[in-house]
Amino acid sequence: MTQKVYALTDAHIVDVVGGEILTGRAVVVSNGRIKAIVPEGELDGDIARVSLDGRYLSPGLLDCHAHCFIGQFNDGKSVLPSELTARAGNHLHGMLMRGFTTVRDAGGADQGHRSALEKGEFSGPRLFVSGRILSQTGGHGDHRGRADTCHCSSDLGGISIIADGVDEVRKAVRENARQGVDQIKIMAGGGVSSPGDKLIHPQYSMEELYAIVDETERCGRYVLSHVYSDIGIHRAVTAGVRSIEHGNFLSDKSAALMAEKGAHLVPTLITYQADGRYGKSFGWSDENAEKNDEVLESGLESLKVAQKAGVNIGYGTDLCWSPKRYQGDGLQIHQEVCGPAEALRHATINNAKVVRMEGLVGQIAEGAHADLLVVDANPLEDLSCFGQHDNKVVTVIQAGRAVRDDVGVMNAVSQS
Repeated sequence: MTQKVYALTDAHIVDVVGGEILTGRAVVVSNGRIKAIVPEGELDGDIARVSLDGRYLSPGLLDCHAHCFIGQFNDGKSVLPSELTARAGNHLHGMLMRGFTTVRDAGGADQGHRSALEKGEFSGPRLFVSGRILSQTGGHGDHRGRADTCHCSSDLGGISIIADGVDEVRKAVRENARQGVDQIKIMAGGGVSSPGDKLIHPQYSMEELYAIVDETERCGRYVLSHVYSDIGIHRAVTAGVRSIEHGNFLSDKSAALMAEKGAHLVPTLITYQADGRYGKSFGWSDENAEKNDEVLESGLESLKVAQKAGVNIGYGTDLCWSPKRYQGDGLQIHQEVCGPAEALRHATINNAKVVRMEGLVGQIAEGAHADLLVVDANPLEDLSCFGQHDNKVVTVIQAGRAVRDDVGVMNAVSQS
């Protein structure tokens, strides 16, 4: 149905670009988009008005490294994909209710999950999917135990695909593209949860990396890469990887290369805090815990290095097995380094660049999707308003419709 045109008034508008609060202006919404931003005195007298009573109006948040298909450690060994998808519906709904209106899933979710959201089978954010993650044998996506001599690869219930050699990686990219992914995710280095690798070891040969990027770009996608070590970052960016995930051991030299090539950094700092607390409860070994402590210690420094070099810094959470309610808490970690205004940019306009949606999501601007949050606190003073413990979000508007409205501010307009 055609959505009623309305104007949000009496708001403190959070301008994430300028890092300031705007007042005296109305945000006109029509058919899911922001039609105009005008002085309140210039509003058409016939337009429906929604007074926010002085509350703060923020753009919806973006999480560029989420996992809706992963929920419990070692799920893939005992839980069928059908049950994982049922859980994904709950995870996606929770993300939207927390104010994350756009999410890039970094492995596991596929075109079917995106289609279910678009058709209204699930409620959740706008979703960009990576499908199955490419990993080499013994890499971060290979979760067989060291004593497992079976030559069949562990794919964690459809989350990863083991591909070795130029021909296999090209075929894996093509298969993902055939199934409608938005981007290609690879494992270019060791990880915290995998048993057979070390964080410092780079993965995939340069020939394989170049082949992956070439195949991906020829079908109109881009590559994002899990990688911690600096040597792994440098190799991936040299090969043309566009988005570096985690990047905790980033050096000045590699950061300069990222800035030169226009590569993005998507840190995932909150997951290390959460996993440090919950890891033992979901079955982590001492080695897993030691790896987690190592990346946690270096995480804030990587933000400083990237910021100094002028790298576009996004925001990700990577909450696989720890509670996904920590999703907004990572913003407080980012603001420790750069303050709340810049940290909010990480989860809005910077992430919009990562998903190639500049001007369409992550800011309150004419022509953008009307993905908006009504908040009972000023985000530019402290981003704890988006966290789980001091949350001040009272309304979530997705494409112009209120999907959560705790205080009834949207009662003045029909949401049919």
